[in-house]
Amino acid sequence: MSIVADRLQRVKPSPTIAVTMKAAELKAAGKDVIGLGAGEPDFDTPANIKAAAKAAIDKGDTKYTAVDGTAALKKAVQAKFKRENGLDYAPNQITVGTGGKQVLYNALMATLNPGDEVIIPAPYWVSYPDMVILADGKPVEVACSENQGFKLTPEALAAAITPKTKWLMLNSPSNPTGAAYTREDLRALADVLLKHPHVWIMTDDMYEHLVYDDFKFTTIAQVEPKLYDRTLTVNGVSKSYCMTGWRIGYAGGPAPLIKAMAAIQSQSTSNPSSISQAAAVEALNGPQDFIPANNKVFKERRDLVVKMLNEAKGLRCPMPEGAFYVFPSCAGTIGKRTPQGKVIETDTDFVTYLLESVGVAVVQGSAFGLAPYFRISYATATETLRDACTRIQKACAALT
Repeated sequence: MSIVADRLQRVKPSPTIAVTMKAAELKAAGKDVIGLGAGEPDFDTPANIKAAAKAAIDKGDTKYTAVDGTAALKKAVQAKFKRENGLDYAPNQITVGTGGKQVLYNALMATLNPGDEVIIPAPYWVSYPDMVILADGKPVEVACSENQGFKLTPEALAAAITPKTKWLMLNSPSNPTGAAYTREDLRALADVLLKHPHVWIMTDDMYEHLVYDDFKFTTIAQVEPKLYDRTLTVNGVSKSYCMTGWRIGYAGGPAPLIKAMAAIQSQSTSNPSSISQAAAVEALNGPQDFIPANNKVFKERRDLVVKMLNEAKGLRCPMPEGAFYVFPSCAGTIGKRTPQGKVIETDTDFVTYLLESVGVAVVQGSAFGLAPYFRISYATATETLRDACTRIQKACAALT
């Protein structure tokens, strides 16, 4: 009899973490590998944020805090939502977790009953379906094709809703595609959701500040205030503030939901790190001028990667509006043969070929719910990206 719970048989390990670990292992073994799997800015955490953490340590702010966030951080989150999104949340409508992932997980654990359905537009962040499964829910994946901009249409949303639907999960800008929903896109989805008052909305806005080409970010409760009472607006400091390792995410939503999420957190991790919370207060309240400076570099990298991948034989790379990912199609390589004689039959075959032949680690699109594609994170040094794309071009040219 196995010690492992049955539910884990339905859950897959994170493919993005697996790729990153594989690249690290190969590097440790002396292989020349460029890892483009991790969604992590290569910029350091800004000095003022690090200084706030050091000051917290020196002041002795090293004790337990309130389970779902200090008063100071909730106040900073409250101000951020008002200032940047026009959303009013009281302190009891705000929760802070150990990263955005915990906030999402808490919400699902606090609300899903066996058989409840969660609509997940695909491509999706790899963790969404598995978190739903762990909470005894049923992921309902809705394919969003490249010719739809990888975005959920109102028609597809309406077709996916059933009496069992509990949540719609939205991520904009998107991991893995970088696609971002315009105000008009969200307006059209909101019109559908207004007809189905039993459906709640979980909007993952983690890449809010990472948008390019004058794109204007909006979030759904801002676009349609009538959805405010059934929307959980999730965000965090990981990506925009270069604080992935600090592990701070937060959300605003209806007080009963926030209270239920706190109950889950109280019996799992309890409070996030007091030091990280102090740093997050400074991140939200302090200078924001480094964000557009970083975005300028990200945009240059995006443009470089899109151009070079579109020059690779058999690849097609759309231009994303935000985040720091591209999601190219490798459909033109399917059926081709490698120099070693192996036929590329899937996107998994293609990314394996890239790793083994030219030492570039990327993640297959099927891990995100849409094939045949692959994801590249361009949150790494520009010259490294140029080298990686040159290697990819070489690998594609060698296919026959």
